[in-house]
Amino acid sequence: MKERHMNLFKQLETYRKDILDSLDGISAEIAEIVPYNFNNNIRWNMGHIYLDQYLWIEALTKEKTEVPDIFRNWFGYGRTPVHFSAETPSYLELKRLLKEQPIKLMENYGHRLEEVYPPTEMGIRTIEQVLIRTIFHEGMHLQAINDIKKCLL
Repeated sequence: MKERHMNLFKQLETYRKDILDSLDGISAEIAEIVPYNFNNNIRWNMGHIYLDQYLWIEALTKEKTEVPDIFRNWFGYGRTPVHFSAETPSYLELKRLLKEQPIKLMENYGHRLEEVYPPTEMGIRTIEQVLIRTIFHEGMHLQAINDIKKCLL
């Protein structure tokens, strides 16, 4: 694997650790609360972060990823915790999925980072570019989680 690709996965791992660290001291009960003037809670943000990378990979490659389709109903853009059901992954399950995801992405796509596809609406043509975009997206949701924490703690 090229050095820049190793660096990309190191960044993904580091930023994901930042998200997981931000969850320290947050109980499953706190993760369910949607503060006033917010649309979502911490649990929704966790699921959305997990889903987003797979959605972009699927949109680019036109291949199904390992994320179940039902995740779109719970954590997709425009969805909220009112769409959760008894089957929606728990706070602890989402923490596990988030922790494992960078390793799975490297295993499943590390050798495919430079494959070129027809561009998405944002001009993204490679899985490498998807990961760069989704790292930025994770930062936005880390801020959302931190803002929710400020309201609740």
